[in-house]
Amino acid sequence: MILKMDRLPIELPKPNNPSANNAAAVQELLGGKFGEMSTLMNYTYQSFNFRGRKKLRPFYDLICSIAGEEYGHIEVVAYTTNLLLTGTSKRGMDPAKTPLANGVDARNTSHFIASGQSALPMDSMGRFWSGENVFSSGNLKLDLLHNFFLECGARANKMRVYEMVDTPTARTMVGYLLVRGGLHVVAYAKALEKLTGVEVTKLLPIPDLSNDAFPEAKKFMEQKLHLQLYTFSQEDYKQSGLIWNGPHPEDGQECVVIEGAIPGYPVPDLDEEPQLNAPGADDFDPQMFADMAKKMGINYQY
Repeated sequence: MILKMDRLPIELPKPNNPSANNAAAVQELLGGKFGEMSTLMNYTYQSFNFRGRKKLRPFYDLICSIAGEEYGHIEVVAYTTNLLLTGTSKRGMDPAKTPLANGVDARNTSHFIASGQSALPMDSMGRFWSGENVFSSGNLKLDLLHNFFLECGARANKMRVYEMVDTPTARTMVGYLLVRGGLHVVAYAKALEKLTGVEVTKLLPIPDLSNDAFPEAKKFMEQKLHLQLYTFSQEDYKQSGLIWNGPHPEDGQECVVIEGAIPGYPVPDLDEEPQLNAPGADDFDPQMFADMAKKMGINYQY
């Protein structure tokens, strides 16, 4: 089970210049073949299907811990997309004034037609994510090899999206994912080394470019987020530390496991988009909940 928190792993700056086309590029990191939907669902199904977990518990715990983190990665990419889309059309209730005219020139018109100017589980070209991207062979060595490849492919795509967009919103998000995704690359490399004896970490980094080249990533590296594997559980998955330990292959610092989740930051409060009927609840009376909350001793704010 996932213990869901109303937080994001990082604080996202609001963009000064919203861009629907930048949002379309960022979508690749959510619903592309190497996006966060794929990492989440690959590791989630591998954890569900894991056989012989008593004997191989450290590997199971590692996959589960990383799967738990990937849920938050989906959230942070989605909110980045939403922030980039906020302000890209004219707000208003008069449909005759074509308030969504800018949507015609956007690369991904689905953001204006199929959603409330917000993220969807699709790639940069509007193709919806598919369960066909899930690989769960049942063979531990093969699954770990696939996960290593998947994370390396995701790392390459993040670098390319970073080079496409210059908004601090997207670059902060990508910098964070380069660091955390880079941790996952190393984690699966270490797991393969423990399982086979092959020194997979000697292949790193793939692509052959240090995170230090990206200012936003370097900031998170200085916070040692490339060293800290979180269990994303209150009590379980502690044996992931039997794999995630020793020196980090890039800087030689000690890898550590931290029980629980990344503390996180408040999620952005997205403005209403009346021209999209989002959320479209104008007849709602907030005072009704305020009165009920007062009786129940709950702090209700609107």
